[in-house]
Amino acid sequence: MTQMGTYVPALQAPGELGVHSLDHFGLIVPDLNKAQYFYKSFGIDVRAENEQISLYTASQTHQWARITEGSRKKFEYLSFGAFEEDFPRFGKRLDRFGIKRLPPPSPDLDSGGFWFRDPDGTMVEIKVCAKSSPAKKTEFRTVSSPPNIRGAVSRSEAQVIRPQRLAHVLFFTSDVARTIDFYRGVVGLRLSDRSSDDVAFMHGIHGSDHHMVAFAKSVAPGFHHCSWTVPTLDEIGRGAMQMAECGFSSGWGLGRHVIGSNYFHYVRDPWGSYSEYSCDIDYIAADKLWECKDYPAEDRSYLWGAQRPADFGFNYEAAPQEEEGVGYSISPR
Repeated sequence: MTQMGTYVPALQAPGELGVHSLDHFGLIVPDLNKAQYFYKSFGIDVRAENEQISLYTASQTHQWARITEGSRKKFEYLSFGAFEEDFPRFGKRLDRFGIKRLPPPSPDLDSGGFWFRDPDGTMVEIKVCAKSSPAKKTEFRTVSSPPNIRGAVSRSEAQVIRPQRLAHVLFFTSDVARTIDFYRGVVGLRLSDRSSDDVAFMHGIHGSDHHMVAFAKSVAPGFHHCSWTVPTLDEIGRGAMQMAECGFSSGWGLGRHVIGSNYFHYVRDPWGSYSEYSCDIDYIAADKLWECKDYPAEDRSYLWGAQRPADFGFNYEAAPQEEEGVGYSISPR
C-alpha cells in the first residue's frame, strides 16, 4: 500500500485505534437525472462516471459521494479512511470481534479495504487513504463593510454558492446505543454528544469536526442528510435562495444548532432526505478530549431558527412502517 498523508497521533490516548476521516458515502436513488440536477443546483461538482454520479467540491479533488440508480432510495454504505500504520490493526480488530469481511458492493469499489456490515446491515468500509477531515477548525468569516461602502452585491452579481467539503452524514438506526458501541468499538470513533437514545454524534480521534457521523433512532436504517461546509452565514442564506430558485424551496432554516453549534439550512431532496449548508461547527483537536454531554430534548434540534417541518424526522426508507404510522424519528421537541 502507498503511504497516504502524515500520521496524526491521537495525543490524548496513545495507541488508541481509530479512523481519521469519513472518506465518502454511497447512496442509491430512483432517478440519477434528478439527483444530478439537485446536487448541481446545490453547488456540488457532479460528474457522471460509469452509470453513476460522483460528488466533488470545487475547491478539492476528493470524491465525497457515489450515487447509483435503483428501484428506491437506499443508504448504501459509509467509507472511512485510516492511516497505513493502523490498517493491519483494524484487520486484527475485525478478527477479534468475529466480524465477517465482505466483498465490496461493486467491483469498482475494490480499494483493498475491509468491507463489513454494521448492526443495521449497512455496509461499512475502512481503507487506507489521505486524511480528508480538517486538521483545524474551518475558518468562519463575518463580512462587514466600512462606512460609505455597500456591504451586499446585487442579486445579478452574486456568485454561485459552492460548498468547500463534505462535513458529515446523519443516518437512521434502529438502536442508537448499539450503534454507538459499534462505531466506537470497531471503527474507533468517539462519542461527542447525545440526546438520550434518540440521537448521537461522533468524531474522529485524529482531529475532526464535532461529528463526522451522527445517527438518529428509527424503525429501520436510512439516510437523513449530508452536510456541506461553507465559510459564512451569508453563504448559507444565499445557498438557500439559490436552491429555491432552482425549485427546491422545501427545507428547514436558517437556524443554529445547540449540539455542534453550527449554523444551518437544510434543503429537501426529491426523496425526502436533505442536504445541509453548514458553517462554524465545533472542532475537536487530536490533542484534546471532549466532554460528552447528554442533552435534554429541548436542545436536540436547535438553539434558534425557523420552526422545523413536521416530517423533518421521517425515515422515508422505512416506507412500509411509515404507512402504519411508526416510521418517525428525531422527535420534534
